[in-house]
Amino acid sequence: MLKSKTFLKKTRAGGVMKIVREHYLRDDIGCGAPGCAACDGAHEGPVLEPQPLDPASSLCPRPHYLLPDTNVLLHQILSVWRPGTWASVASSLRLPGSLETYVEQEQGENANDRNDRAIRVAAKWYNEHLKKISAENHLQVIFITNDKKNKEKAIEEGIPAFTCEEYVKSLTANPELIDRLACLSEEGNEIESGRIIFSEHLPLSKLQQGIKSGTYLQGTFRASRENYLEATVWVHGDTEDDKEIILQGLKNLNRAVHEDIVAVELLPKNQWVAPSSVILHDEGQNEDDVEKEEERECLLKTAANEKMLKPTGRVVGIIKRNWRPYCGMLSKSDIKESRRHLFTPADRRIPRIRIETRQASALEGRRIIVAIDGWPRNSRYPNGHFVKNLGDVGDKETETEVLLLEHDVPHQPFSQAVLSFLPKMPWSITEKDMKNREDLRHLCVCSVDPPGCTDIDDALHCRELENGNLEVGVHIADVSHFIRPGNALDQESARRGTTVYLCEKRIDMVPELLSSNLCSLRCNVDRLAFSCIWEMNHNAEILKVRFTKSAINSKASLTYAEAQMRIDSAAMNDEITTSLRGLNKLAKILKKRRIEKGALTLSSPEVRFHMDSETHDPIDLQTKELRETNSMVEEFMLLANISVAKKIHEEFSEHALLRKHPAPPPSNYEILVKAAKSKNLEIKTDTAKSLADSLDRADSPTFPYLNTLLRILATRCMMQAVYFCSGMDNDFHHYGLASPIYTHFTSPIRRYADIIVHRLLAVAIGADCTYPELTDKHKLADLCKNLNFRHKMAQYAQRASVAFHTQLFFKSKGIVSEEAYILFVRKNAIVVLIPKYGLEGTVFFEEKDKPKPRLIYDDEIPSLKIEDTVFHIFDKVKVKIMLDSSNLQHQKIRMSLVEPQIPGISISADTPNMDIDEPERKKKKREK
Repeated sequence: MLKSKTFLKKTRAGGVMKIVREHYLRDDIGCGAPGCAACDGAHEGPVLEPQPLDPASSLCPRPHYLLPDTNVLLHQILSVWRPGTWASVASSLRLPGSLETYVEQEQGENANDRNDRAIRVAAKWYNEHLKKISAENHLQVIFITNDKKNKEKAIEEGIPAFTCEEYVKSLTANPELIDRLACLSEEGNEIESGRIIFSEHLPLSKLQQGIKSGTYLQGTFRASRENYLEATVWVHGDTEDDKEIILQGLKNLNRAVHEDIVAVELLPKNQWVAPSSVILHDEGQNEDDVEKEEERECLLKTAANEKMLKPTGRVVGIIKRNWRPYCGMLSKSDIKESRRHLFTPADRRIPRIRIETRQASALEGRRIIVAIDGWPRNSRYPNGHFVKNLGDVGDKETETEVLLLEHDVPHQPFSQAVLSFLPKMPWSITEKDMKNREDLRHLCVCSVDPPGCTDIDDALHCRELENGNLEVGVHIADVSHFIRPGNALDQESARRGTTVYLCEKRIDMVPELLSSNLCSLRCNVDRLAFSCIWEMNHNAEILKVRFTKSAINSKASLTYAEAQMRIDSAAMNDEITTSLRGLNKLAKILKKRRIEKGALTLSSPEVRFHMDSETHDPIDLQTKELRETNSMVEEFMLLANISVAKKIHEEFSEHALLRKHPAPPPSNYEILVKAAKSKNLEIKTDTAKSLADSLDRADSPTFPYLNTLLRILATRCMMQAVYFCSGMDNDFHHYGLASPIYTHFTSPIRRYADIIVHRLLAVAIGADCTYPELTDKHKLADLCKNLNFRHKMAQYAQRASVAFHTQLFFKSKGIVSEEAYILFVRKNAIVVLIPKYGLEGTVFFEEKDKPKPRLIYDDEIPSLKIEDTVFHIFDKVKVKIMLDSSNLQHQKIRMSLVEPQIPGISISADTPNMDIDEPERKKKKREK
């Protein structure tokens, strides 16, 4: 049956347009219940469960189906879904356009009321209809709504109706389900105290007006990891207008949560502040102790000159909440039989969350997931509800799951839909595969990688030509041959964006059949590759470059150490070794030339764990050793990336996927310049070249590690390198590499950006065909946004994995004392680096329940005077390292000062730390 509705609409030009909307109402849609004779054949298959619910419900003792209204579904489901997914869910909640359940919008009835009435009509229809299937079983449909009027009308119409809370509380066999209900509103679960802590958020309409007029600024709220009373807002807008606004104090943060989009009001200049130099973590149990918060806020105030003051503001409203499910632990209330507890998120940037649960004893010592429901004005913390129990704290599987969830790393097994696009085994290169491909299997190609590497992306060769020049080839796995545009395998690879390397496992971007087998350039097997081949003279000057799809057969898969041994061994002169020596000689020239142009050589302390073969616990921890061969491989990968970037930009000036590294703003270098000055060294930062030259000159015969420390500090000053679409940006420069253009081509097994670059290059050389999305710069820009996010999250997940395994290492090793160097001085602490372990940690000088020492902080030098001892950046100290388990949620490596000796502050190297057994003592205390 066709129903139509006609109305007139005025056009911009002043004309009148007739609009006709048509509804096709079907009479062949079945109810979806199995065994319904009335609907037999009216639907393709049952859509309802074969067995209706028959729970032990005190309200609904008969078997029944549940029909929740749209708001219940959205509120309960989406409270534990990530932002951005709700639209697809909402679209799947619509009831079919059936002739028997369709309702017209009545005059004066708004869309929401019409929808409520439509759902009630459907519920009533179902109850009447189901009597035909099972009159003797009294099968019924229960309507679930949290709308008071909707529920009253349903009951008036003879429909069994309950609120979500009423129904869940009636499930006597599952009392724990009540914990998983989302609160109805920000005001729905307020604490008893009526005291207003925060100012009211302005409505969206006022915020939008204020932003338009310039009264307010819109930006992303970024909470501080080091200080829970401080945050920044990165203001959205044109690049030249982008600015960071600092927020300090609870009231100015005004209930914003990390990653929310907020509106801020700038404070008058006489209220501007400098970023705080104090480290503050929210350790309090008492959520109502606001006076103490005000005391702590006094610590934020730092005497600062005018140059250090930053634009300062306060949050006046929330434009978009970007809440997600949070992993963490329950901080059980000390009040006996209390159902109200605080949840402490694993991410220090997220505030504690108040939840109600009857399972507190069972959840203690477990990692759990909690969702935020709202944040009332009279509550120190937001309200939320329990979602899921992940497992015991400290358990390796549980902790790995937590860090993957917290960093939004897609880690579920690949679906059958994705796996269906993998090649059938056994696989071999066919005649069809060789079309538009060069056979290079005769070349002496080899790969050089870390030990245990199974996803080998790249291989190299070097040989002398008849004309006396050298031919150098970089051969990269041809992943794009196996992953075709638009299919499920391609979509999943794009979503994951990158492979994530944890200490004990690897979360692959592509299925293992490709990553460790068919795409991996293992030795002595034929593999498909994409080759970049240069003709060079012996001074590493490029005479020609060509790109070709190829077939190769690697002659050796070497580790960096094995390759170095071949280069250094006078007894070895085979073809592989000769090739490696040629590559190494050219790489040194390339590196020297690159550095002369201003490329930076920075440093970061990287560690490698040696695992026990049975328990897989770390038994040794040491910094990674870098050899000449590491640099050799790096130089040719950089050269290939630059050569490919030039080629794809030549062919696709608007659609090339490139990578840039923005120059840091001068303010980023302040800490580096001050640190060097304290050691009577000058660091110039006006260009990358002047910075590189300054770092090269910054040597001290009495302090050989100083140069490494300066380079580590310089790394902290850098901006993040990002992917971008050439048609959407004008600045292509890569600051760190001193290259005018750059991309990623050399790791397509583990980076999706490289797959896109391969596709662009294949089209550029006529080896493959193009497709619409490849030349759509807006879609490419969206892809780059996801790739940048995934790349950043992968880095953070890797660091979290290293931190967790470092904790495991020191848990088994016990207390040790080591030499360390100060990286940063703070108002109440020093941040130190221990070179032996590549480990960074904080030594605090103010502790609860201990007398406060006399601290004088000077930001200009910078220095921290403790009693009569002054600490500067890069000073050498000795610290005691131990695992502090006093806070199970945030177990951490704790460091205490051993040398220099300061009475009342320093401790003896062999003094045991009483706090490491604190959880055990608390447990025994509770048992008593």
